[in-house]
Amino acid sequence: MTELVQCVPNFSEGRRPDVVEAIVEAVKAVPGVRLLDYSSDYDHNRSVVTFVGDRQAVGEAAFRAAAKAAELIDMRLHHGGHPRMGAADVIPFIPVSGLSMEDCVELARSTGERIARELGIPVYLYEEAATRPERRNLADVRRGEYESLAARLDDSCQAPDFGPARFNASAGATAVGARRPLVAFNVNLNTGDLKIARKIALAIREKSGGLTNVKAMGVLLADRKQAQVSMNLVDCDATPVYRVVELIKSEAARYGVTVASTEIVGLIPLKYILDATAYYLQLDGFSHDQVLEKKIFF
Repeated sequence: MTELVQCVPNFSEGRRPDVVEAIVEAVKAVPGVRLLDYSSDYDHNRSVVTFVGDRQAVGEAAFRAAAKAAELIDMRLHHGGHPRMGAADVIPFIPVSGLSMEDCVELARSTGERIARELGIPVYLYEEAATRPERRNLADVRRGEYESLAARLDDSCQAPDFGPARFNASAGATAVGARRPLVAFNVNLNTGDLKIARKIALAIREKSGGLTNVKAMGVLLADRKQAQVSMNLVDCDATPVYRVVELIKSEAARYGVTVASTEIVGLIPLKYILDATAYYLQLDGFSHDQVLEKKIFF
């Protein structure tokens, strides 16, 4: 089986296309890497890049992208709606075929160590690569964001896993990890009231008693004059996308609000789209093998 690992780094830049293109070009320049997708969000001021390859090539591409981000992004000037603590904010490795989660953990740790050593950027390991339980959850690793980073680094109990325990004012810090596939999914409401989006996020997310496998927060999209429920769905087999949408619709109705649109950030496995299609079309006995393209190309 061909070895294939996916990497989906997030960068704290979504408003300067030339910077995003430079980061993408750094990825594409690595032999053996296939760029699958990249997208930017102005309000979040964030870009997501997706690429695959063998572990050596993907690790090299992740490092080069982090280096280019550190060169071109100054966190002292960054403002946006999404939580962040560094120029190359988060770098996850996801096993696809021919390697295990343990292999991705090893890749995350070696790449994180290199970023810290060669770029002088503090690195925190998260999810499966975490070295301590309290750092498994990315939200916990990133709590306080860039603005609290200097104080955190002065606290020996919050020292990074790799790199200098001193503040890198320009590049911030980077979270590097290994994880299962997730879906970055946003629901845009027909209101600009951020309080409503935050109340809905609180109601649906696992951490506060909502749906398991759902991480959510309320964000204001000032450019669109809309409030958004921004989510990471970490296991859509257990908690399908359509179930999340239906609960958000129900919660929104409490405040006289409706769903204006939804967004997928980056890529989503075909299975989850087909699951939602079967649900909303009320298909009886539907099989994914009934999809023409799936029969032809897979």
